[in-house]
Amino acid sequence: MEQAISLQQEKANKHFISLLLFLTICFSVAGAGAVLTNTSVSSWYLTINKPSWTPPNWLFGPVWTSLYFMMALAAWLIWRKVGSLKSLPLTLFGLQLFLNLIWSGLFFTLQNPKIAFIEIVFLWLSILATLISFWRVRLVAGLLLLPYILWVGYAVMLNFTIWRMNP
Repeated sequence: MEQAISLQQEKANKHFISLLLFLTICFSVAGAGAVLTNTSVSSWYLTINKPSWTPPNWLFGPVWTSLYFMMALAAWLIWRKVGSLKSLPLTLFGLQLFLNLIWSGLFFTLQNPKIAFIEIVFLWLSILATLISFWRVRLVAGLLLLPYILWVGYAVMLNFTIWRMNP
């Protein structure tokens, strides 16, 4: 009996550590993105033309924190189901995470809304592929990515509009 409890505790510890790893990965990308964003969010970004439907700056932090948490949780659920980081769903997850980071550099660090727009379209497509692959493995993991794809879809429209307003 004690051995069964010990094995259950060991398994729970392994799951908790793996969840912490996914959270660390996602929030490391968030932190790196924040560094790239901070290069011009309080200078260049304030001076460019933006549509009236641009969210207030204070909203981005809470929204992205929630999204990165849900992304980590979704990836962890997939990892628990497939048991390998080399699976197609988690490879797609890594790709979209990389593209997510690159966008911040293109838009804020390079201050190039045109190139950032092209890249964010690829980001949105990679999120869609990830969402579909997660959905097929575990429904709740796909559902956890729905707010993310909706927010990035909104960001696609915002990025496009900013590019067109600032030739």
